[in-house]
Amino acid sequence: MAANLPTHAQVQGGIGVTEPGHDVHEHHDEHHEQSFLQKYIFSTDHKVIAKQFLITGIFWAILGGTLSSLFRLQLGWPESTLEWLSPFLGKWIEAGKLNPEFYLALVTMHGTIMVFFVLTAGLSGTFSNFLIPLQIGARDMASGFMNMLSYWFFFLSSVVMFLSLFLETGPAAAGWTIYPPLSALPQAIPGSGMGMTMWLVSMALFIVSQLLGGVNYITTVINLRTQGMSMSKLPLTIWSFFLTAVLGLLSFPVLFSAALLLIFDRSFGTSFFLSDIYIAGQALPNTGGSPILFQHLFWFLGHPEVYIVIMPAMGMVSEIMATNARKPIFGYRAMIGSLLGISLLSFVVWAHHMFVTGMNPFLGSVFMFLTLIIAVPSAVKTFNWLATLWRGNIRFTTAMLFSIGFVSLFIAGGLTGIVLGNAALDIQMHNTYFVVAHFHLVMGSSAFFGLWAGVYHWFPKMFGRMMDEKLGYVHFWLTFLGVYLVFLPMHYVGIAGFPRRYYSWTGFDTFSQFANLNKFISVAAILAFFAQFVFIFNFFYSIFRGRRASENPWRSTTLEWTTPVVPGHGNWPGAIPAVHRWPYDYSKPGAADDFIPQHVPYSQTQSSNLPYEREME
Repeated sequence: MAANLPTHAQVQGGIGVTEPGHDVHEHHDEHHEQSFLQKYIFSTDHKVIAKQFLITGIFWAILGGTLSSLFRLQLGWPESTLEWLSPFLGKWIEAGKLNPEFYLALVTMHGTIMVFFVLTAGLSGTFSNFLIPLQIGARDMASGFMNMLSYWFFFLSSVVMFLSLFLETGPAAAGWTIYPPLSALPQAIPGSGMGMTMWLVSMALFIVSQLLGGVNYITTVINLRTQGMSMSKLPLTIWSFFLTAVLGLLSFPVLFSAALLLIFDRSFGTSFFLSDIYIAGQALPNTGGSPILFQHLFWFLGHPEVYIVIMPAMGMVSEIMATNARKPIFGYRAMIGSLLGISLLSFVVWAHHMFVTGMNPFLGSVFMFLTLIIAVPSAVKTFNWLATLWRGNIRFTTAMLFSIGFVSLFIAGGLTGIVLGNAALDIQMHNTYFVVAHFHLVMGSSAFFGLWAGVYHWFPKMFGRMMDEKLGYVHFWLTFLGVYLVFLPMHYVGIAGFPRRYYSWTGFDTFSQFANLNKFISVAAILAFFAQFVFIFNFFYSIFRGRRASENPWRSTTLEWTTPVVPGHGNWPGAIPAVHRWPYDYSKPGAADDFIPQHVPYSQTQSSNLPYEREME
């Protein structure tokens, strides 16, 4: 009797999961018809939850881009009237000018939205949810209920952050890094009041969401891989999602503790981050605290956060490049090693954000050395991507174009990171537009390119239809050119000392010579933002009217393309396929086709088997 039992039976979110070769248990959710709420709103299906993260992320991206367009208007034409915006912004337009405190709020909310709500939740939440079970051969996440909770905590966090935009005193206005004392004193400026409190509450909810998701991703990858799917056969997407979840699980609690201590300082009279503060000549009773302590706590998350944002994009770009170059990914094990190296080193470089805080120069040199060392695994990935493209039979799909664009931006932004990683140079560049240009290229724009590449590539599996490739090309070229036209000139003005976060630069004769360049940057930024509506139209139109997709339109090797065109709850209608080979068997000499899926046994590909593969089956 024991021999007839499944060797790896799992129950995930109410769904029986069996190994290949065993009888398939009937799915519990097929016993009754699901209501609309159960199927689309409070769903425990990882694919539906992924779409929820994606749609919410698109909303936040539109809002974040709108905010950046507003402050670029101010920076490009600081002396012009913006009275025409008063119907939308109300009292934040004063005598035809943007309120200076509201300008700081715009910068704060733009950074918060893009870093956390779009590039963390929107990117990782979407693709980790969607691809992990499909690519490792699982029916669903380890806990469907916990997965559902992770989205709804994110949604609740989004609601709180969005409502803060409509407060009488305005949203949080201390920069997205919310440094005290500005964020710790409710009476400092209007944006330090209720808006900052709601920011902290929203971020606490957001962190809970990320921790719930991260535990689920890690557990699923470790425990629920199908038969034959060893860690050495995982696609690089899964490696990147797995290590991203580990980073989040270790670093987000530190930001949670910083936010909690900041709430204590704001509301309960403690002095974790406050000391020797004077307001209008009156000394506050706070003593003993240090705002530098907050910076350490924030950046201990803040630098791993850079890789929490970029590593999922790295994994997806690796997958898309191998598929569309029709070549095995170059240096598979080196790519995994570089991901591990980046994950480890990302925890020991945080203080390069703090070279100007008066730290001991020796300590600064240690962080500088570690910062420059982290360029090595990043370079390994870059050279391996270029080697994958070399002499490949490249198909220039929209996803492939965005993947190549990702590599271009990652190289450009990474080179400027070497400049900022040098403490002597960083002290001169700190808080200039050089820093803004650097992180928008290497983290912001390149991560967005990875996100778009992923959407274009896996859209057929998400919705069963194809996105329009011609509109995709328009979207790519407008965005690619727009990004470089915005951020390359920023490096130039940053080297000249042009300061970031300044409401207006017209009071400085030194910077008046950059007036036309600032207008150029603003025009390019606004046009690049409006180019995203090409994508938004293409995305939503294709969901309903796009050309119907085949089961494996890109002729890929990984397991998600063995499911039906639009997988149901449980992913595979029958037994889950077993895995026999690594995920990148493209253009193998002697093979009948230019790709061999992971689930095809070596016994069926005798003509293309390598000597060691002939002994495997």
